Amino acid sequence: MRKILPIITAIATTLVLSGCSSMNNISKLLGHHEVYTETIIAAEPEEVWAVITDAPNYKNWNPVITNAMGSHAEGATIINTVVEDGKKPTEIKSKVVKFGPPFHLNQFGGYRGIITFDHHYILEKVDAGTKVIQKEEYTGFYVNFWDSAWVEPAYRRVNEALEAEVLRRRP
Repeated sequence: MRKILPIITAIATTLVLSGCSSMNNISKLLGHHEVYTETIIAAEPEEVWAVITDAPNYKNWNPVITNAMGSHAEGATIINTVVEDGKKPTEIKSKVVKFGPPFHLNQFGGYRGIITFDHHYILEKVDAGTKVIQKEEYTGFYVNFWDSAWVEPAYRRVNEALEAEVLRRRP
């Protein structure tokens, strides 16, 4: 048994770090939670997209992500400073896994099996302007212990601030 334990540990570590689909499924079984918000902004998707992907200016309008370092491009790394009400700011690193202007931005981060986040901004052209959907899926063991109740209200505040910033930038 002593000889097998290091081999099992090595295989498990490889699965966790590899991001293989089996580990994604295992991570989801260990814990799972989703957040969903949407709003409609009276502007074109390109106008909303310009604000969402302007990382250096997050500090000027975003009440939750007070700083964003990096660029929004597929494969790029973004480091966000996230402020949860009543807590110290936290830096969260993510990778841009989908960059589909001007309709879909997907960032992923965390540690598979422990806690991951899969965040999406989805923009849809509608008669009244642009429907903005923010949705995020959390998976991993720690999800069972993490109080995520603050996230949905925070995303609603981001949606309101996003609308104000998009409309402020209009000519």
